[in-house]
Amino acid sequence: MVYFDNAATTYPKPPAVLAAMSRALVRYGANPGRAGHSMSMETAAAVYDAREKCAEFFGAEPENTVFMPNCTFALNTAIKGVLTPNSHAVTSDIEHNAVLRPLYALSKSAGVSYTFAATGTDDETAAAFERSINRRTRAVICTLAGNVTGRIMPVRRIADICRRHGICFIVDAAQGAGVIPIKLSDGVNIICAAGHKGLYGPMGTGLLVTDGKYRLKTLVEGGTGSNSKEAAQPDFLPDRFESGTINTAGAISLGAGVDFVRARGIDAIRSHESALCERFFAGVSRMPAVKLYSSAFDDRFVPVIPFNIGELPAEQTANMLSDAGFALRGGFHCAYPAHKKIGTPEQGAVRFSPSVFNTPAEVSALVRAVGRIAASL
Repeated sequence: MVYFDNAATTYPKPPAVLAAMSRALVRYGANPGRAGHSMSMETAAAVYDAREKCAEFFGAEPENTVFMPNCTFALNTAIKGVLTPNSHAVTSDIEHNAVLRPLYALSKSAGVSYTFAATGTDDETAAAFERSINRRTRAVICTLAGNVTGRIMPVRRIADICRRHGICFIVDAAQGAGVIPIKLSDGVNIICAAGHKGLYGPMGTGLLVTDGKYRLKTLVEGGTGSNSKEAAQPDFLPDRFESGTINTAGAISLGAGVDFVRARGIDAIRSHESALCERFFAGVSRMPAVKLYSSAFDDRFVPVIPFNIGELPAEQTANMLSDAGFALRGGFHCAYPAHKKIGTPEQGAVRFSPSVFNTPAEVSALVRAVGRIAASL
């Protein structure tokens, strides 16, 4: 099976990540921060080392870098932690359900309202965000790059708008971290990231990185290994949001994934993956039966290309490609507004998303497989 579903999770993982996971399970088997014996102390040191690596990657302080079960949990923590009853939020019209569903839930439980800013060119997108802000707006939540379209958002311009209006800016970096440089110094208050995508860590890992300007309410309270005599949850980070035993092996392995990305270089990774996308786009764009949803693949996009073959449902196309030996995701990608945006609310789309480990030969083989399905129509 040739794997092209890296927008869902990267596969394979780098050898160093596999080695870190194995080492963590063998050597760092104690609960970090829960005891004074040597194994617990060594485990805590290994976790802190991973925390430092992740913090440096996003330009944060280690104590403001929180390990989470996934990006969705981080986004829920940020969104529900910042928004107050009857406040207002602004988000884009290509967001993932990890943003939309918390906002919808808050609209039902706390009277929170939200506005979709229409995306277009960078100028149009920035203007739409600014127009959507009102006196009750407390947060702007925006994806770094769309997980369906791959469209990169003008994050720095939106950050400047939020700064001028005194509004918290939360970035969903699930689809961009590891491919596009993003740091708190870009004007972002909170970055939520998936550990298992462009950072090449294991599934079940995520990050919430904050500049500390906005105090967040907690979703979960419990044991933290600190302030154990107190009934109140600790008010300091990262303990405030790391209740219960964290995914120790996952955190240590995520640190190895960050090392891998830094060693390869974000620019080099994006260049390689973009070249594969350009090859795929050029190959299938010559096929009349293939539908593409942009005029070209260029630097406006992260390495993600949605497509369809004729009127076939996207899931059927993905199944046919699976039978041919290729793993791609077909459907609605937990981002239905993005499908309405590109005109696929019924058909869905098949998503091509390569990784640093894919090759031009594999892409050419996929193009031929798409061609055979298109010809069969």
